[in-house]
This record gives sequence, C-alpha cells and structure tokens, in this order.
Amino acid sequence: MVQDSMASFKLSKREYETLAAFRFSLRQFLRFSEEAAKSEGTSPQQYLALLAIKGYPSREQVKIGELAERLQVQHHSAVGLVDRLVAEGMVSREPSEEDRRQVFIRLTERGEELLGKLASVHREQLRRIGPELRRILGLLSDE
Repeated sequence: MVQDSMASFKLSKREYETLAAFRFSLRQFLRFSEEAAKSEGTSPQQYLALLAIKGYPSREQVKIGELAERLQVQHHSAVGLVDRLVAEGMVSREPSEEDRRQVFIRLTERGEELLGKLASVHREQLRRIGPELRRILGLLSDE
C-alpha cells in the first residue's frame, strides 16, 4: 500500500521547509498567471491553451488529443475549451491535409496578439523570481 511505503520515509525539518518554500513559490507564480490572464479578459485555462498550442514542439498547431495531454485534461474538456476559443476568435480549426478526419488547432492573429502580451509579462515575472527558484531547487538537490 502506498501509505505504508510512504511512512518509511523520514524528512528533516529543513527538507519540509524547502519543499514548502518551493510549493509557495510555485503557487505565487500560478496566482500571478491567473491574475494576468484575467486582466487581459481571458481565463487562465485559455491562456494555457494558447501557450500549449504555440509552444508545441516542432509545429504551430496541435490536435485536440495533444492539447488535452499538454493541459492534463480530459479530451472532452479540451474540446469545450477549443470551442470557446474559436467563438472568441483566438484559434481556428483546420483539417489535416494528409488525413481529413484529423483537425488541427492553430492560433489566429487575435490569439497570437493576446498570447504575446501575456507571455511577455510571464517571462518578466519568471526573471524576477528565477533567482529564488534556483536557490530553492539547489537546496532540494543538496539534500
């Protein structure tokens, strides 16, 4: 049983403090991200979808299943999210030229613009908090 095996691990007070500090830093960044998205009139999940599409390795578009995996949501949840993004003019659906049964999701100009604004403020926030995150990660690797 998982609980039994977990009971055998003993962490020091410092290790707990380090883990808690890391979790706190992550949560602060997530809160910043949520507020930044809302300030631009979009939801945090929509921002994450735009970022996942643009940031997908080696392509400028994704299939719904790939987006669901990147967002760690169920397929039907990704479909609903894409429906809302299409309705807002942020993404478009394009059939695959190789297999017309497959549909790719691509950012529109409006989606690119919104993502650019939000990604810029996120990058600046990461630059501000980066030194502290590196310090905490260093403590985790030292223990």
